[in-house]
Amino acid sequence: MDTNERLRQLLKERGLTTYKMSELSGLSHTTLANVFKRNTVPSISTLEAICKGFGITLSQFFAEGDMVEMTPDLKELFDFWVNLNAEQKSAVKQLIKVMSINQI
Repeated sequence: MDTNERLRQLLKERGLTTYKMSELSGLSHTTLANVFKRNTVPSISTLEAICKGFGITLSQFFAEGDMVEMTPDLKELFDFWVNLNAEQKSAVKQLIKVMSINQI
C-alpha cells in the first residue's frame, strides 16, 4: 500500500474529512488537499504532522497488519509499567489474566 492509499484508509476508518484532519494536524487544508488531489507524496514533516493528527507514530503508519494505537489510557498504563519492578510486573500480569478470565 502506498502512502496516499494509507492516508485515505486511515481517514475513512476514522470517519475524518481532510478539513477535520487539517485541524487535528495543524496543517493547512490546502496542503492536505494537494496531497490527495494531486496524489503527491507528503514530506516527512507533513507526514509526521498528519500522524500526530491521527494519534499514531510514523512506525504505526507504515506498520503492516494490525495496528495498536497509543491512546491516552495506554500511555498512562505504560508510564506506570516502566516504574514497576519485576515482582510488581508479574503481579499486574496475573491480575490482568484473572480479570480477563472472569469476563468470559
